[in-house]
Amino acid sequence: MSETRVQGQPKRLFIKTYGCQMNVYDSERMADVLRPLGYATADRPEDADFVILNTCHIREKAAEKVYSELGRLKAIRAEREAQGFPRSTIAVAGCVAQAEGEQIMLRQPAVDMVVGPQAYHQLPELLARAARSRGERLAADFAADEKFDALPAERAVSGPTAFLTVQEGCDKFCSFCVVPYTRGAEWSRPAQTILDEARALAAKGVREVTLLGQNVNAYDGAGPDGAPWTLARLARALAGIEGLDRIRYTTSHPNDMSDDLIAAHAELDALMPYLHLPVQAGSDRILRAMNRKHTAEIYIRLIERIRAARPDMAISGDFIVGFPGETEKDFEDTLSLVREVGYASAFSFRYSKRPGTPAAAMPQQVADEVAEDRLHRLQALLFEQQAAFNAAQAGRTLNVLFEKPGRHREQAIGRSPYLQSVHVEDARNLMGRIVPVRITSGQQNSLTGELVREYA
Repeated sequence: MSETRVQGQPKRLFIKTYGCQMNVYDSERMADVLRPLGYATADRPEDADFVILNTCHIREKAAEKVYSELGRLKAIRAEREAQGFPRSTIAVAGCVAQAEGEQIMLRQPAVDMVVGPQAYHQLPELLARAARSRGERLAADFAADEKFDALPAERAVSGPTAFLTVQEGCDKFCSFCVVPYTRGAEWSRPAQTILDEARALAAKGVREVTLLGQNVNAYDGAGPDGAPWTLARLARALAGIEGLDRIRYTTSHPNDMSDDLIAAHAELDALMPYLHLPVQAGSDRILRAMNRKHTAEIYIRLIERIRAARPDMAISGDFIVGFPGETEKDFEDTLSLVREVGYASAFSFRYSKRPGTPAAAMPQQVADEVAEDRLHRLQALLFEQQAAFNAAQAGRTLNVLFEKPGRHREQAIGRSPYLQSVHVEDARNLMGRIVPVRITSGQQNSLTGELVREYA
């Protein structure tokens, strides 16, 4: 347990983040919101005056994991109080908070406040209310525009890469997904506010931004003249910012992969040749049940168009196995699609029943052991493809953005254009720089390389 805090020492904030990159961005911005109140960051909850669980509701049993963690935090708080520390504050934020806010407070009275993903700008106000005999403790608004208007312009930056949220919410209503219910309808930030934030990040040494959205390629934020911009137009404007050399975006929907965005990949060196484009299944019957509104053939032809525009494009995807009604033939169709597309990386999951979604009430729920077997078979194929893609980089020279020290003395770890981790010796003096690296070998999850001669 930590030592007693010296009088006048900053209050401490600990945030545990679950789930997606959107939540990582939100956690960073929560820290920004609380910094003017005197909160510095803590590395563990035992040292924190304010603990926030920033939750994700996508996977099965997500809420149960939160309650388990809350029980642990309650015990930590009791031990701190026994040592004479002031009572710490516990908050639940994110999508579980949005979906189950009142239930959380009823089930775990140790929780001081619950904050949905569009309302965390209200944390200072909620803290003040909690200090006044536990006033209103639930904030679950859906007003994303109000959130971004209220966030401080100043962002803390800890390296050469940063997330930048440009769009929130989703209107697709896939039958398995809770996002439309926890994040709300699609909403895009105005282009000028994004450009201003990106310029500020570049001024602090950020070389690469990843544009975030639940459905990011549906971006249609107002431009400076009031007319809507596409993601492609936004990317072109971002590419013109001095010091900002790399642009990525995630997550996209196949139906919003527009011609101008494909063209931007062909024309903009700053747009990295790595695209995360979920398909979820290779069976048209299952895709219809998922309400994906595209077929396997449409997806495959789209990948062909993208690769025709950018031949070195690496494709990443998402897959769900064991969806209600999925037969062995449906699963074989998914394996067939994977073989035809060829993925550099992918995320695959066993179907999770999410209460309140249409799929949860569908008949023919697939037995757990069947779904688990299919997941293992799918992952074996995906891992094989990923290993082959990484191995194929050996002998190539790739531009690597160095981000952090490696385990060994003078070793540094960077990112390739394809988002792979690259381990390089004698490169710690190159942090924040983009440097050509000759790849010597490719492993399952990373690459090994050496500096080209002029940098060695």
